[in-house]
Amino acid sequence: MRKRYHDDMSMDEIMRLWPAAIRVVIDHGLLCVGCPIASFHTVDDAVHEHGIDGQQFRAALRRVTG
Repeated sequence: MRKRYHDDMSMDEIMRLWPAAIRVVIDHGLLCVGCPIASFHTVDDAVHEHGIDGQQFRAALRRVTG
């Protein structure tokens, strides 16, 4: 069974399951790629920590995670 994206997943898990998400992360100015905290931070944590537009970021992630 294929995993489905949800906001409670860690940033690391999202980038590992859907490598296209790496581009989304970088385009939104996040430095999650290679960050040791990425395995603990959820999407909500990353949005809050970096002060980015959560709706726009989540929409972009949904587009690449199918």
